[in-house]
Amino acid sequence: MSALRKYHGPVFGAGTLCILLNALVGTGGVGALWLTGVALLAVGGVLRWSLVRWQRPRGEREPVAVAVPVEGRWSALNGPATKVPSHTHSHAQTYAIDLVLAPGPGEPQGPPFRPLAPLGHRPERYPSFGRPVLAPADGTVVAVETRMRDHWSRASLPAFGYLYLEGFVRGLGRPRHLWGNFVLLDLGDGVVAGFAHLRRGSPCVAVGDRVRAGQRLGDCGNSGNSSEPHLHFQLMDGPDPELARGVPFRWDYRDDDGADRSGVPEDATTFTARPARPARPLGGPTGAL
Repeated sequence: MSALRKYHGPVFGAGTLCILLNALVGTGGVGALWLTGVALLAVGGVLRWSLVRWQRPRGEREPVAVAVPVEGRWSALNGPATKVPSHTHSHAQTYAIDLVLAPGPGEPQGPPFRPLAPLGHRPERYPSFGRPVLAPADGTVVAVETRMRDHWSRASLPAFGYLYLEGFVRGLGRPRHLWGNFVLLDLGDGVVAGFAHLRRGSPCVAVGDRVRAGQRLGDCGNSGNSSEPHLHFQLMDGPDPELARGVPFRWDYRDDDGADRSGVPEDATTFTARPARPARPLGGPTGAL
């Protein structure tokens, strides 16, 4: 039953198509085509709702210690230190976090957000774009996507309105439509790390590769459902983000006051990543997509 829930998107899309066809080539009233469309929309909605409920974590779990998957000074956004779920339970994003490079004074900054215009900017204008993404622990690569394009940022209110609609549509498709280019790294012991919105063509690992902590996996990009170049990071309990559940994590990092911390930075705070290293003994691979 859980695998059937993954197909809520095609069911929802088929229902929408039936209603559109009824309006374009049918009578436009309540007929068999319209009723079929409504029924499919209802089924798709129920499947989606039940899948999100299925992906809620079961009980408490100790955070898994891993290294920060980037180097330098970054800002935390949409993270589990501020609220849980940090994103949504869908796609095992319960404890996910977004990271944006935080340049220091005098260093190039990204374009500012504007109320109306311009709608967006090329991703190359943002300092996060192209920054290396690193393995937070030893692991085995179980999935890689490299072909999704890096789109312009969504840098105004009208563009953000489009982003929410875009995100809904992307969420009906396969994980690559939502995550863009990504790498899934099996850390063993039932834990898989996900790295999303990578730069097109930048993932430099292949399925089956064994990587070491601190090894480059790819570059930060702006593919998938992304408002500007950033890294989306999460842990989950299986290799299929459409069926897995989120797993909490903790990092060792240094805050802007120079204090060493262990945990997850709160939203809108900046921190400096500590060098990546194996954070715990690793078991065998969990599986593959």
